[in-house]
Amino acid sequence: MQDYYEILGVPRNADAKDIKKAYRQLAREYHPDAKPGDKAAEEKFKQINEAYEVLSDPEKRAKYDQFGREWQRYQQAGSAGGFDWSRWANNPNVQYAGNVEDLFGTMGDSGFSSFFDFLFGGSRGGFTGGRTRTMQQRGQNIEQKVEISLAEAYHGGTRTLSKDGVLREVKIPKGVRTGSKIRLSGEGQAGFGGGRAGDLFLVVEVMPDPRFERQEDDLYTTVDVPLYTAVLGGKIGVKTMDGIVQLTIPAGTQNGAKFRLSGKGMPRLKNPDEHGNLYAVVNVVLPTRLSDKERALFEQLRNLQQS
Repeated sequence: MQDYYEILGVPRNADAKDIKKAYRQLAREYHPDAKPGDKAAEEKFKQINEAYEVLSDPEKRAKYDQFGREWQRYQQAGSAGGFDWSRWANNPNVQYAGNVEDLFGTMGDSGFSSFFDFLFGGSRGGFTGGRTRTMQQRGQNIEQKVEISLAEAYHGGTRTLSKDGVLREVKIPKGVRTGSKIRLSGEGQAGFGGGRAGDLFLVVEVMPDPRFERQEDDLYTTVDVPLYTAVLGGKIGVKTMDGIVQLTIPAGTQNGAKFRLSGKGMPRLKNPDEHGNLYAVVNVVLPTRLSDKERALFEQLRNLQQS
């Protein structure tokens, strides 16, 4: 099977930033929406997601670097004899000088014997009283970061994830914040001995938006107001997450003045029908090029103010 580093096209010493950059470029290129009906591209997209899932997680990456494609089965070695010891022993990335008792303790110590009992149910031959003893164990939970835009956090949406080669649509609820967790029951590590699988938690990171700053469920945006409108009053258009609304600017509005647009902020996660507020912060824009007539009028205004 192809190496994860080769799939993403990065060297083995690539840092997290380079890995993320390579993943984003390849994911955009091979996403099913970009190549509809292309089975080869769909398979490549699955491989890209699988490689990034491992290499973007420092703990998983360290195990992959040591054990190769066997890293996950090694991690589940305590979950029974599903681990292929011969392949582990033949892995050129694994080096161990000594014997098994050095590694786990002597047969009389708790180390090796406890490890052996855990794997095979308390008996060297795998039997107790003539019957195999099976230990049930729930699979581990898995956390995976997912980046979304502020628009996705506002409107909600779906994301396509790849797990074990299977594509799955995941719903992004309205109002999620950075740090919010989306739980996918039973999509974590497989259980052992009849134990149920763990859960998969998608940890949300909402990416910065050039138009808005988010504080809890409120949004802040800067609006440019011409000097004449700030002095004389008038209306200006303000961008919101749902479109443009008209805001009345009173005469004599100062630079930095803040206006509240009620209910134009983010949906509340537990009650998406309710919204926070949008605050429009005024940035008075001074004219930079004045005609001779405009300059003369400003001179008159200044003289009136000084008289």
